Amino acid sequence: MTSSSDRSPAVDVRSSKTYEIRTYGCQMNVHDSERLSGLLEDAGYVRAPQGADEADVVVFNTCAVRENADNKLYGNLGHLAPKKASRPGMQIAVGGCLAQKDRDTIVKRAPWVDVVFGTHNIGKLPVLLERARVQDEAQVEIAESLEAFPSTLPTRRESAYAAWVSISVGCNNTCTFCIVPALRGKEKDRRPGDILAEIEALVAEGVSEITLLGQNVNAYGSDIGDREAFSKLLRACGKIDGLERVRFTSPHPRDFTDDVIAAMAETPNVMPQLHMPLQSGSDPVLKAMRRSYRQERFLGIIEKVRAAIPHAAISTDIIVGFPGETEEDFEQTLHVVREARFAQAFTFQYSKRPGTPAAEMDGQIPKRVVQERYERLVALQEEISWEENKKQVGRTLELMVAEGEGRKDDTTHRLSGRAPDNRLVHFTKPDKEVRPGDVVTVEITYAAPHHLLAEGPVLDVRRTRAGDAWEKRNAAEKAKPVGVMLGLPKIGAPEPLPAVASGCGCD
Repeated sequence: MTSSSDRSPAVDVRSSKTYEIRTYGCQMNVHDSERLSGLLEDAGYVRAPQGADEADVVVFNTCAVRENADNKLYGNLGHLAPKKASRPGMQIAVGGCLAQKDRDTIVKRAPWVDVVFGTHNIGKLPVLLERARVQDEAQVEIAESLEAFPSTLPTRRESAYAAWVSISVGCNNTCTFCIVPALRGKEKDRRPGDILAEIEALVAEGVSEITLLGQNVNAYGSDIGDREAFSKLLRACGKIDGLERVRFTSPHPRDFTDDVIAAMAETPNVMPQLHMPLQSGSDPVLKAMRRSYRQERFLGIIEKVRAAIPHAAISTDIIVGFPGETEEDFEQTLHVVREARFAQAFTFQYSKRPGTPAAEMDGQIPKRVVQERYERLVALQEEISWEENKKQVGRTLELMVAEGEGRKDDTTHRLSGRAPDNRLVHFTKPDKEVRPGDVVTVEITYAAPHHLLAEGPVLDVRRTRAGDAWEKRNAAEKAKPVGVMLGLPKIGAPEPLPAVASGCGCD
């Protein structure tokens, strides 16, 4: 396939064509979609009004790690085919991991697709759309390796007050259930100075919470030869004036070292929250998964984090029904869940990822067995989540007011926000105006398994630069066509961060 510079020349679409991006998968895809939005708007496109269903350009940013990912894509493409046939000039583009994997297959199965681009050359989208329009034929361009770090691309961020910041791309692990390294390549780290410069620029624009993002975020430094680079980066974030909250996702237990725990505990703006993927509590299953830690190591990390940061909320990912998993193996997973007492667990029933070693393993577990184990795990974690949330009742917490997190806020006359440990809190709407990005102080009065309530009066309201930024952006948006959201899963910044699911379960 053709490979060229990651950033395409700007294509000025003076007719103000509209675009819509449909995003699937993990946080990397969510952030890539912010870049795709920025590229298209930089080229003159305008975001389609929400619910209009009439965008001139529809972009699918795909995920390849689920067994039925391709069926879902082709089903969605088939739904658009008659619409495209009736609307001359409409274009469809497919990018992301599935595009990187399937390449020419996409235009063979869906010949009405105009552009196929990969994970390494998202910057070429505007010029590929223009080329497809001029030449009247599909453009398939998949770069084999990263040529420019994507954070150099223009970005239309989904939040004025919370932002993703990529510190690396790719992954050096070889987990048998994960296809991501084959699609995103080996890990490449950004220079620390470039990362900090981006964060400082975001803070200057009003952002007060950032999430450091990487496929294996705490392996940061392996590409630049500094094993303590990640802890140093966390400490450097603590010195940025105006940066109130720092989070990161997702780490790998193999690389979770004592210097990182110390940096978390000793850096005030690094939040007491950790998403640490377990995947399985069974040593034989972890070995079959090619995970480089065992149960004892994982629980040892949890113990150290809790000793250093007593109020830390720890979440995880767990795969149920990996090939060869016995009832004894599954009981070991339940044991770790009881011992670790996760605030939240994102649980996945194992599904074959085409192209992964696990898909060809003997001992595939019958669906009914996987379902039964899954239900037992979910019931146990629900019980633990509720018990851990009940411990928050009576505590006074500072919340960053969130946008779009409380689906019932309008009917309950409440607002929603995130505590420092990332728990979702619904609180009574105060008489004083508060905006997303502002900070309120509340007392927790009630706990449910997945949220907390603060039913009393708000104790304090602190208006922030982040709230000012949200207000300014909101006013500017009202002067333009209303944006359509990316169809993002509720997995993290920028809303701000709910407890993050890895999405692909591959960390």
